[in-house]
Amino acid sequence: MLKRQHSILLAERITTTVLVIVMLLFFLSCRDKNENLVSFEYDPETVPTMITDTVTTLISDSGITRYKLVADVWKVFDKAKEPYWFFPEGIYLERFTPDFSIEATVTADTAWYYNDKELWKLKKNVHVENMKGELFDSEELYWDQKEERVYSDKYIEIKRGVTEIKGYGFESNQAMTDYRIFRPHDGKLPFSDEVESDTLQINSQQIVSEP
Repeated sequence: MLKRQHSILLAERITTTVLVIVMLLFFLSCRDKNENLVSFEYDPETVPTMITDTVTTLISDSGITRYKLVADVWKVFDKAKEPYWFFPEGIYLERFTPDFSIEATVTADTAWYYNDKELWKLKKNVHVENMKGELFDSEELYWDQKEERVYSDKYIEIKRGVTEIKGYGFESNQAMTDYRIFRPHDGKLPFSDEVESDTLQINSQQIVSEP
């Protein structure tokens, strides 16, 4: 009986010793791994929650397909204070009419879309073509989908067939068919690319699109 109890106690001690050794090795291993880890601070303003390469997608508005989007890189920052999408390598957009005719096409080297505001910021080599075949070129355009308005305070060129219109300060409807330039420029006099804050007010110099 005593021999049996002694054997049991010995077995328990051996088991306990083995467990202690295993736990010690485990903690040492974890400590070594932790020492090799690099600390990382997540910044939702600069680190995207999703990155998609070579994307082509359709976007709906009130249940109706209104846009086609094509981009090489699409970064989503939906955890940022002001959620946005970022297209660092350019974007191509088509806007459809309710019967799916192409109402306007847009290309730009870089683009941002601010979800809450429903606002597009298009920058560098911005090129827009409306369904009339009129072409709009600028270095920066804003497209406010809530207000159904496109605008800029930068230099812009508009081509209507053989006619070319240039100027600073621009506003249009989404279809780019009803628009105006606030400071026309014929190219003969030097103009600064910086536009004063009051130049976006309608004045007698503005050029308005023909109906």
